[in-house]
Amino acid sequence: MPRPSRPISPASASPRPKASGGAVIRNRARRRLKEAVRLTGPAHATEGYDYVLIARGGTVQRPFTELIKDLERALAKVHEPSSTKTRRKS
Repeated sequence: MPRPSRPISPASASPRPKASGGAVIRNRARRRLKEAVRLTGPAHATEGYDYVLIARGGTVQRPFTELIKDLERALAKVHEPSSTKTRRKS
């Protein structure tokens, strides 16, 4: 059964586990990701898909404009046809 359509939600953002720093750092990373999704999602995310974002160590230090560009690139790459995606070798 297909999922009902819903707008892209900032709830898509997911902070990194506790090992990445204290609560202040994790919350700052979560807020930055949520805002990036709020600004980028409507134009670049595809309706009907769920996205999971995991904050890495540089999420808090990265300039916000670069964070937005990273998210735009990631969303574009996710929806590329399979033949153009490169696979990592294990």
